[in-house]
Amino acid sequence: RSVRVYARASPQQKIRIVAALQEHGGFVAMTGDGVNDAPALKLANIGVAMGANGTDVAREAADMVLLDDNFTTIVSAVKEGRRIFDNIRKFIKDTMSSNSGEIWTIVLAPLLGLPIPLLPVHILWINLVTDGLPGLAFAAEPAERRIMRRPPRAPDEHIFASGMWQHILWFGLFVGGISIAAQAWALSRGVEHWQTIVFTVLTLSQLFHSVAIRSDRDSLVTIGILSNLPMLGAVLVAAALQMLIIYAPPMNALFHTHPLPMFDLAVCVGLSALSLVAVEIEKWLMRRGLIY
Repeated sequence: RSVRVYARASPQQKIRIVAALQEHGGFVAMTGDGVNDAPALKLANIGVAMGANGTDVAREAADMVLLDDNFTTIVSAVKEGRRIFDNIRKFIKDTMSSNSGEIWTIVLAPLLGLPIPLLPVHILWINLVTDGLPGLAFAAEPAERRIMRRPPRAPDEHIFASGMWQHILWFGLFVGGISIAAQAWALSRGVEHWQTIVFTVLTLSQLFHSVAIRSDRDSLVTIGILSNLPMLGAVLVAAALQMLIIYAPPMNALFHTHPLPMFDLAVCVGLSALSLVAVEIEKWLMRRGLIY
C-alpha cells in the first residue's frame, strides 16, 4: 500500500500488482498499448488501451479504447459515465416515486372510507404522461456540479443506495396524503368533479417532482430551470395535455373527467406544488448532512 511507483515491470509483475491492489479492495484501472500489457488489461477492473498506437491484442483485451491516445480523455469518459449513471438513477427515482404515490392513494383511500379515487384510464394516462415525457428528458440532464470531486462509488453499491429508497417511500406517502386530502375536500363540498381533482393533483405533483429531482442535492434555483430545456418542454407539454383532457369535451367523455372551476384548478396546482417544496427541503437537509 505504500509503494507509488513501479519501474521496468514485467508482464507477470503487472498481473501481480493488479491482483494485489484488488485484494486490498482497490478498483483497478490499467492502461497499456502492447502485447505484454494484455494480461493485466484483462485482469484489471477497467482496461484502457491506446487506439492510435496500441496493438490489436491490447485493444481486444481492454474495456475502453482511447482513439486519440490522450489520457485526459479518460477524465472526460469518467465524467460522462457518472452523468449517465446519475440520470439513470433519476429516471428510476422519478418513475418509482410516481408509482408509489399512485399505489398509496389507491390503497389508503378505501381504508379511510373514501371511494376509489382513480379509474384505470386515469392510471394509464398518468403513467404515460408523467413517466414517459419527463423520463425521456432526463437523458439530456447535464452533469451535476462537482461531479468529479465525488468519491467513487463502491463496486457492490446497489442503485437504490444514497437515500433513494427512502425518497421513494416518503414521497409516495406524501403524494398519497395530498391526493386523499384533495379528495376529501372535494367530497365534502359534494362536487361531481371530485375524481378529476384527485386525478389532476396526482398528475401535476409528479410533474413538479420530475423538475425537483433534476439534481440530487442542488436546489432548482442553483441549477436553473432553463439548464435542461427538453425537461422544461416535456413538463409544459404534459401539463398542457392534462388541461386538454380536463377542458376538451371529447376528452371528458373518453377520460370521464369534468371541467374544473378556476378556483379548484388553482387548489390542485397549489397542492401539487407542495411536492416541489418537499423535495427542496429534503435536498436542503441532505446538503447539511442531516439525513441519508
